[in-house]
Amino acid sequence: MSMSDKAKNAAQDARGKAKEAAGKATDDESLEAEGKGDQAGASVKKAAENVKDAFKK
Repeated sequence: MSMSDKAKNAAQDARGKAKEAAGKATDDESLEAEGKGDQAGASVKKAAENVKDAFKK
């Protein structure tokens, strides 16, 4: 996994956490769900990159 991919995934995860927190604070279920979705997407991308890295070794 390249450093830029790691940074992008970390940024997506951080945005997701911020959206989720903002949704909870404002009682906006849609924003909260969107944040959780962003975090899940970042996790999937990270897992896929880890698999790629494992096969490169």
